[in-house]
Amino acid sequence: MNRALRKAYLEALQIDSWVLRGEPTASSPGEARAADAWPVLTREVETCERCDLCKTRTRTVFGVGDRHAEWFVVGEAPGADEDRQGEPFVGRAGQLLNAMLRAIGLGREQVFIANVLKCRPPGNRDPQKSEIAECLPYLERQISLVRPKMILVVGRIAAQTLLQTDAPLARLRQKVHRFGESGLPLVATYHPAYLLRTPSDKRRAWDDLKFARRVRAGG
Repeated sequence: MNRALRKAYLEALQIDSWVLRGEPTASSPGEARAADAWPVLTREVETCERCDLCKTRTRTVFGVGDRHAEWFVVGEAPGADEDRQGEPFVGRAGQLLNAMLRAIGLGREQVFIANVLKCRPPGNRDPQKSEIAECLPYLERQISLVRPKMILVVGRIAAQTLLQTDAPLARLRQKVHRFGESGLPLVATYHPAYLLRTPSDKRRAWDDLKFARRVRAGG
């Protein structure tokens, strides 16, 4: 990405420009088993009735992006726009997430994006523990199929879910966590919807993004 374009994305985050060195490496090809497993998993999510959210959803929100991505972005749950369109992180929050990714040299099409829940909780309420328990295996299978090198978690609930903790986000940020048996590096930051409500924390989010990029680069 050229400097002018990156500057535009940083301006969208309302933070000062910061020049980054290098670009992310190309993603590795997936295995044949993953190609066979994706349609099965997609169908399971589309027809899921494991919890009562199936009664109030418009559409399931499976996830989008590069199925061989090095970066896997995890959010909490679909909102109203996502429920209508069937895609995670659309609308204003999605635009901000795109800007956040672009600021560290990543296009939306270069990452895989999914939520802990595949259906919208009514009224955008917080997910219930029982709903998370039923839906989390789908996300875990997605991560297993993508085989990313890095997980970026946005938002308190998603971070607490993947890390199996009740610690506040403030204590989870700026640390390298490990996920799953393979010990995938995981970094947590604020949810874009929160940043839209609390723009004063965009600087902290930018610090988290730079930290995540350093972790991925091994530095």
